Amino acid sequence: MEKKEDILQETEAKEDKKDKKDIEDTKDELEEKAKEDKAEEVEEKEEAAEEDVKEDAEKAEANKQLEDLNNKLLRLQADFINYKNRVEREKENIYSYALEDIMSQLLPVLDNFERALNNMEEANSYYEGVKMIYDQMVDVLSKNGLKEIDCLNKPFDPNFHHAVMSEESDKEEGTILEVLQKGYMLKDKVIRPSMVKVAK
Repeated sequence: MEKKEDILQETEAKEDKKDKKDIEDTKDELEEKAKEDKAEEVEEKEEAAEEDVKEDAEKAEANKQLEDLNNKLLRLQADFINYKNRVEREKENIYSYALEDIMSQLLPVLDNFERALNNMEEANSYYEGVKMIYDQMVDVLSKNGLKEIDCLNKPFDPNFHHAVMSEESDKEEGTILEVLQKGYMLKDKVIRPSMVKVAK
């Protein structure tokens, strides 16, 4: 019986040893698993942090590209507006230059009409016909911006007048006494100054 008890005790001791060993193994496994879990968690956090950094970098890059595209668009719009304005100005300049050129060429014709009218008798039908043509021509030119510079008995202005003679007079010095050739303006630009005689 003692043998049985010894065997039983021995068996129990073996089982206790085995249980202790199992517990220690389990404990080691748990500790190892905890370490692994912790390492995985740290790795996941590092990966998440790397992804956040990568995402932030991608967002910054996308924002930079968007800003660059916006700047390019704004520059293109400004260039287009400048181009449009430049073309408009050039068109106006071409029109003004063409108009000024043709008006300048017609001024001697206008002068010749005036000379013809001044040297004709007013009481005949030929005079009336030439006068009608002259008036019609003056009307057409006026509608296109031509106007005569009014200067008789006014102070001399070198911007509008070209003095070719001076004469003693009882009028104030610099007053225009006589218009030798009419001057004309096209809108606000003098295309031919008046040739005048001025008081000394």
